[in-house]
Amino acid sequence: MSVLDSLRAELGDAVSVDQAQLTQVRTDKSGHASSAPPIAVVNARNAGDVQATLRLASEHRVPVVPRGAGTGLAGGAIGGEGEIVLSTLGMNRILELSVADQLAVVEPGILNGDFNDSLREHGLWFAPDPASRAISTIGGNIATNAGGLLCAKYGVTREAVLGLKVVLADGRMLTLGHRTVKGVTGLDLTALMIGSEGTLGVIVEATVRVRPLPRGGAVSIAAYFADVTNAAVASAAITAAGLQPAVMEIIDSRGLEAIDDHLGVDLSSLGAVHLLVQTDGPAAEAEADEALRIIRSQGGEATMSSDPAEAERLLAIRRAFHPSLAARGTVLIEDVAVPRSKLPDMFREITRIEREYGIPIPTVAHAGDGNLHPNFVVTGEIDDTVWRAAGEVFEAALRLGGTLTGEHGVGTLKKRWLAAELGSDQLELQRQVKAVFDPHGILNPGKVF
Repeated sequence: MSVLDSLRAELGDAVSVDQAQLTQVRTDKSGHASSAPPIAVVNARNAGDVQATLRLASEHRVPVVPRGAGTGLAGGAIGGEGEIVLSTLGMNRILELSVADQLAVVEPGILNGDFNDSLREHGLWFAPDPASRAISTIGGNIATNAGGLLCAKYGVTREAVLGLKVVLADGRMLTLGHRTVKGVTGLDLTALMIGSEGTLGVIVEATVRVRPLPRGGAVSIAAYFADVTNAAVASAAITAAGLQPAVMEIIDSRGLEAIDDHLGVDLSSLGAVHLLVQTDGPAAEAEADEALRIIRSQGGEATMSSDPAEAERLLAIRRAFHPSLAARGTVLIEDVAVPRSKLPDMFREITRIEREYGIPIPTVAHAGDGNLHPNFVVTGEIDDTVWRAAGEVFEAALRLGGTLTGEHGVGTLKKRWLAAELGSDQLELQRQVKAVFDPHGILNPGKVF
């Protein structure tokens, strides 16, 4: 009996060979696509479906690609020829919410935005805030250790996860982590799973920290600079002063021009480069006053507001960055991070590479944590010239003490540079770790390692 027949016999109509769905799972938001469709998509309804899929796939030695909403930007959840795509998107329930313990237990397919809408009714929120929060799943956030606009103050996804239930490649279930604030028993396999991009196991349940909504209002600063280096210097100075804004974002001149065109506004008339700073909590006003002083000392023109509507307007401008570039052509969205003090140097490197290759590279940065998103915008396909330019960006980040990816993950798109950051010994050790969890190599093959 073939693996497809075995899956159908055990899972029934959870197994799909619908051509539209097979085509959909060949790609993700990166635009990268596999060369051929997978065998089937299993639309898991519960943890038992996941266990059955992996048990049968292991018996038949058939690769499995775990997938949530498919919003990744590194080609990490793309299904191809001879593979089964295991979708957890239908597993989208909140299983438990404990206000007293400030935790929730959720299935992996619940959307980040929907989860937060439910939490808000109880005065709580889930802090990880990727730009894709309206369309990305909690399971996908965990699998890539997603970050976002708020993570400099509130942490990336790893800081919000207490425990996981994970199905291994052979169908066994592991219960990892704890429900307590502290817990150091044994090796931290929960942390190992977070950011593993579906290569070690499939998440079927997560116990996550939830926080009380911040007390007091937020204060927003909209600053404009003549030069991106000055904006980066100002953001680094804000961090060096011991301030901790909830949001601190830089949009460079090319990005600001694209947003102007896309939204029909004229922000570029206020300055070539935009720096958005938002503080929150009891000290919001005092922190904003100090940040404003630093911004002006670095030549920035800025206004400050405590109006919630203005705060949302400014965040909407920031979130328009990627859609505005997509309207201009084909976009390779990249993701590097450097120490915050090196942000000015990294922006200078991006400007140099843009000039040398003649490719527009609009860049937005989560300046609070040194995470930059250089975007390569071209007409037509992403070709070798674009990848050479991207490679120079990655190498520049590493030279400055940074990393190839701050939040998007490695997937298929950054595999070729992985050894440059990890070194051959560490890369081999990581491959050995994968082999312990997945001895037959069926989980998300070709991704990361």
